Amino acid sequence: MLKQIKEKLKNNQQKGDAHANYEGQLAVDVFQTKDSIVIQAPIAGVKLADISIAITDDVLTIRGERKQTKEVERKHYMTQECYWGAFSRSIILPEDIDKENVKAKFKDGILSVTLAKGAPKKQIAVED
Repeated sequence: MLKQIKEKLKNNQQKGDAHANYEGQLAVDVFQTKDSIVIQAPIAGVKLADISIAITDDVLTIRGERKQTKEVERKHYMTQECYWGAFSRSIILPEDIDKENVKAKFKDGILSVTLAKGAPKKQIAVED
């Protein structure tokens, strides 16, 4: 099985479509302060217009695309480590947030998303 996977990868690389259906994963740091959850992601070489952030239920998703500025034939590369193309990252939020109080900044290639923590859930006593 491993031999088949390696052979398929080798064939795809020779065809130049190893990343044809692949979406890169964005590296992130997630931490909390007393009042907020902060997500930071280095996104070098990406225009602000090519980044989107969405919150659905308790998941925050960052999507973007790093566009290659110069086409180079694969045979001319000696090393190719940079990822070009679409990328995304979904983060399950560790606690409730105030969806109306979310701020995002993009400065010096670093995206910072600050989410205000929501009110703690109220416990309801059940009477008999």
